[in-house]
Amino acid sequence: MNFTFLSFDSIDSTNSEALRQARVGAEEGLCVVARQQTAGRGRHGRTWVSEKDAGLYFSIVLRPKIDAQFLPLITLMTGVGVHDALAGFGIDPDIKWVNDLLVNEKKICGILAETTETNSGLAVIVGIGINLRSSNFPPEIADNATSIEENLSILPAAAGDAFTYRGPEIKAELMETLPKFLSYFYNILNTENGPAEIIEEWRRRSSYFSGKRVRVALENRAVTGVTDGLEPNGALRLKTDGGSVLAIQAGDVERLRSES
Repeated sequence: MNFTFLSFDSIDSTNSEALRQARVGAEEGLCVVARQQTAGRGRHGRTWVSEKDAGLYFSIVLRPKIDAQFLPLITLMTGVGVHDALAGFGIDPDIKWVNDLLVNEKKICGILAETTETNSGLAVIVGIGINLRSSNFPPEIADNATSIEENLSILPAAAGDAFTYRGPEIKAELMETLPKFLSYFYNILNTENGPAEIIEEWRRRSSYFSGKRVRVALENRAVTGVTDGLEPNGALRLKTDGGSVLAIQAGDVERLRSES
């Protein structure tokens, strides 16, 4: 995949701009990046806090040729790519189904995939928000969010070394490595056995794949149970407390820390 970059000092949303670009013919590999978003968003229309230079706000245009049933795997594929990009800094993230990356159960990254029809066929826009620093977190999310800065500051350092935040350098490195990881796993996804391979890559990186006791908030109810792997299209299998097995296509997953 060839990458082209469209950079903004401030924009409403990198995903919105990528959608606009895709609809007027942008090719696969266009990456929209901004220092600040004034209307950043997550799943279900939630707001994504996007203060200037406090995160990596990044969206990429994809034009997949895979069967439509496997399109949800693009979010999982993206999670795998982000995981490996963060691991390059010595951070050990977990992937929570379906679109969050966590460190010590705190959110460090969110992913939002959106589709649009264009004259060149279906386009998928994948938005990625990675927290670079923690000082900007509003009180309502401060206890549940973390950042690269926070995690690098607690890594072992040489005796006498003081922690120095390298935000610009980290962002530049992410801008270089993240598209490469995304391209690598996207190419795998587009192969004949790609969907199964992506699920296996996701399994290796996520403690949520199986055996995790969770509550899942669905559209009109909540269910609790234990995770039991993924369906071929990326849906989460849940062994419910009632004894049935559900395939969760969409829902918010919350780890349960006790049996209560």
